[in-house]
Amino acid sequence: MVSFRTHEHERFRAETFTSTLHANNRDKAMIDFLLNGQPRQCAASPDTSVLELLRDSLGQTGTKEGCATGDCGACTVAIGETGPDGSVHYHSANACITPAHQLQGRALITVEGLAQGDALHPAQAAMVECHGSQCGFCTPGIVMSLFTLHEEQQRAPAPLTQQRLEAALGGNLCRCTGYRPIRDAALSMGDHPEKRPMWLDAAAPEARATTEAPFVQPESLTELIDERTRHPEAPIVAGGTDLWLEVTQRLERFARLVDVTRVAELNAIEETTLDDGREGWWVGGAVTYARLEPLLEEYHEAFAHLLHRLGSAQIRNRGTLGGNIANASPIGDTPPVLLALGSRLWLAGPEGEREMALADFFLDYKQTALREGEVIRAIFLPRPETDRHLKVWKLSKRREDDISAVLGAFSWRQEDGVLRDVRLAFGGMAATPKRASAAEAALEGQSPFPAAFQAARLALAQDFQPMSDVRGSAHYRQLSAANLLERMRLVLLRDNPMQEANTDREVMLHAYAH
Repeated sequence: MVSFRTHEHERFRAETFTSTLHANNRDKAMIDFLLNGQPRQCAASPDTSVLELLRDSLGQTGTKEGCATGDCGACTVAIGETGPDGSVHYHSANACITPAHQLQGRALITVEGLAQGDALHPAQAAMVECHGSQCGFCTPGIVMSLFTLHEEQQRAPAPLTQQRLEAALGGNLCRCTGYRPIRDAALSMGDHPEKRPMWLDAAAPEARATTEAPFVQPESLTELIDERTRHPEAPIVAGGTDLWLEVTQRLERFARLVDVTRVAELNAIEETTLDDGREGWWVGGAVTYARLEPLLEEYHEAFAHLLHRLGSAQIRNRGTLGGNIANASPIGDTPPVLLALGSRLWLAGPEGEREMALADFFLDYKQTALREGEVIRAIFLPRPETDRHLKVWKLSKRREDDISAVLGAFSWRQEDGVLRDVRLAFGGMAATPKRASAAEAALEGQSPFPAAFQAARLALAQDFQPMSDVRGSAHYRQLSAANLLERMRLVLLRDNPMQEANTDREVMLHAYAH
């Protein structure tokens, strides 16, 4: 997959990057990390990506730029972090939208580092054996995704199911090879001898907290709030999956950035009980989707299921729940689910800390209730109630790694045959993620009969007046939202033990094709 920018756009972009890279050292900060086992120290501006650092500063050109948006996977690399047990764990990442300074104290593996002389890594050997490469442009990224999958297998062996393969490779596009040989390569990696280089297990240099450099990496909430007090204008970056598109697509430049990925409080997941008696967890604002996934799989299966369609493994490894909320996009995938669950936010800033309902957080398009200098410290994820149901359905043009056209998240209880505490939340239907209050009122206290749902579908016109854009027309969105309510009715019909008809009827496609 290649970039479709014009030559003039590319020339301007190259000139801009060159002027930035050669700017005065006052605009740069040093990064200490391991590159394929070798210590490196590089100076880079705060808005330099890992891809730019590799290709422009270090001459490592095996990693390719395809889309520059984190969609195609051609630039996939592996980033290693030393865990509490002292071992190094690697995850895949899109180098094009990963800030270079987040390599500080980390280990970076690229396709150049896998082979040991003539001895190929199993990911490489399997790709060769299975004829998994043709033009080769996307191959380095595919190999790196296979590398991280292989590392995971070495650490925790488990069957390579179709679902695991799709999760690992769903973020790598290949236009000329076809995916069967790549899948075959993934399945046969274990058949090839492994000559594991010792440096794969080497701990990266100790991370340095930076406060005066233009890329700030506070390690505590106190340090973060102090930085926000002094520089409230500096953008916050965590996964970079959205912010970095401002750099690659709009050619924005950031003089100062605040990285929250190392703030201890924002990386915690803590059990709690709210004042209203609800039990659950405070999920730190910098917790990634990949870290959150095991908790969701155990307690909120429908939410966990959505993550497989939220983005690729590369995106889930870096994107954060707090970032998806703070971004305030009307088509963000997680806010509607959290609205349906009745989530709350824990905010922290120069004026202290406070809580608020997530429903009160979104004010207008891209506008939130965050005060100057405030950050999302944590998100309350309720423990599921035994009698409460949750369904989440996403509509998008592509099944995987695509932005929603419409997303519906529905939560309800059934009591004496009627619906209670109904919450119907939608994305893609308004300027903000929003609950459908009129449709909720039409269902509240009603038996799940067709007439009640017909009233709820009609009430959607009071709740939403969606816009038309490239992802869908206003009519399509209204019709789709109504159809999702009908899908909810069919689920209730299927799950009703008094109904013999349609009990085995599936009313939605699984996220995976098999």
